This record gives sequence, structure tokens and C-alpha cells, in this order.
Amino acid sequence: MLRPEHSQRPRLVEIRDNLLDRIVEAGSEGWLGELEKLHTRLAGAEDKLSQLDDEAARQANVVDLGMPSFSQITVRTTADRP
Repeated sequence: MLRPEHSQRPRLVEIRDNLLDRIVEAGSEGWLGELEKLHTRLAGAEDKLSQLDDEAARQANVVDLGMPSFSQITVRTTADRP
């Protein structure tokens, strides 16, 4: 499964809009096989757009916890040794 890059979102929107126009044309011309193929492609394009939106929403909720220093994560001291 390939993940789309966020920079490709405008191109995916353009592809989706083009598919919608082609679906209207295929419907008016009675091209049933073409209609089915275009609906499948439209579902794929909308799925990719949904993935991009979901990823953007997840990244907006990311919290930076920082990196602890060595002295913060050390538990043992010389006084602890037997």
C-alpha cells in the first residue's frame, strides 16, 4: 500500500474532479462499463484524500515529550552499590 504525500493533495483533488466530470459524461452516453471503472477509480482517489486528511489530523495532535537527559534516566548511584 502506497501512502500519498501531502504535497500531492492538489493533484489528487484535480484527479477526483476530472473523474466526476467523466462519470457524468459516461452516464449521459450510456457507457456502463466505463461508469463502473470510473466509480472504482473515484473511490480510490477519495480514499487517498481521506488518508491525507486523517494523517494531517493525527499530526496536529502530536505532543513532543522531549528527550530525557542521561542524569534523568539513571537510577543507580554509587551509594546504591553493595
